[in-house]
Amino acid sequence: MVVNVMKKNKTILITGGAGFIGSELIRYLIENTKYKVVNIDKLTYSGNLESLISIEINSNYIFEQIDICDENELKRVFAEHKPDIVMHLAAESHVDRSIDGPKDFIQTNIVGTFVLLEQAKNYWQMLQGAKKEDFRFLHVSTDEVYGDLNGKEDFFLEDTAYDPSSPYSASKASSDHLVRAWYRTYQLPVLITNCSNNYGPYQFPEKLIPHVILNAIEGKDLPIYGDGKQVRDWLYVNDHVRALLTVALKGKVGETYNIGGNNEVQNIQVVEKICDILDILIPERLNGLDSYRELITFVQDRPGHDVRYAIDNTKIRTNLGWTPKENFESGMQKTVEWYLGNFSWSENIQNRSYKLERLGVKL
Repeated sequence: MVVNVMKKNKTILITGGAGFIGSELIRYLIENTKYKVVNIDKLTYSGNLESLISIEINSNYIFEQIDICDENELKRVFAEHKPDIVMHLAAESHVDRSIDGPKDFIQTNIVGTFVLLEQAKNYWQMLQGAKKEDFRFLHVSTDEVYGDLNGKEDFFLEDTAYDPSSPYSASKASSDHLVRAWYRTYQLPVLITNCSNNYGPYQFPEKLIPHVILNAIEGKDLPIYGDGKQVRDWLYVNDHVRALLTVALKGKVGETYNIGGNNEVQNIQVVEKICDILDILIPERLNGLDSYRELITFVQDRPGHDVRYAIDNTKIRTNLGWTPKENFESGMQKTVEWYLGNFSWSENIQNRSYKLERLGVKL
């Protein structure tokens, strides 16, 4: 446990706490620590308070529906709640959506991060003593800022040069640079993490794994971009939030930490694994199928699709003592079982904001 690293009466401000990773982080904090948690979220299409039902009445949890681009509201939140740590996860995050409409990504990921940094800086500069010395601003980013790996043996390191390929990754790269600039220029005590592909419970169904699970059980096609041989390093979301808290509490100010699950898998293998699990868990398939694999279909590749991402997580393992608990087999089993046991959560999203359609084809 990491509880002893910070006093129990401290407050953590989390942006984007109604999203996939943010809600997992909040549930973990409320269930495993005594910290006060303030969740600020605009509640766009992927923000879902149903992901926080299990902890919403806890006395240590507070929700504020706020756009991080709203300077006055952020100023109020800092003054009212007096956070000791800011964990910035609010972001537009789906590559396909960034291809269809990059404007929201520029506004939230770049402008929003700037506004948040300014309010955090102004708040921090007014602090005194241990409160000021111990304050931290953790910016949560992605390995997609590094672009495409050329070789099969290469890995992203913390000093790998940025080479983003999509509007999404370019916007996240921009926000990373802003955070580093506020550290170098104003000495704001920041930390940055870059993670690999997350998966697990409560993930919005536009992403690959929940999309495939939900399509498969409905007997719909399972679309695979290109040849399906794109490689990603898959990170179970609970492992990720443990890493985030470890960095926030123990990381060295000004440093970057790459967070990966050590699970390099091709997209086609991910889909085949889901199908194999479903063949066991739901053998009564629709349309007389012998296997869910028969639903796999190959479609036109995403524009600018990177072929391989892989993270070297030596720094966080060696310096901070974090390691992932889940391998791809165990994490995927838990994920599929969760979606099968929580149909109502997914159905509510599909009824409200997303119909499992393909995105990223409006060029």
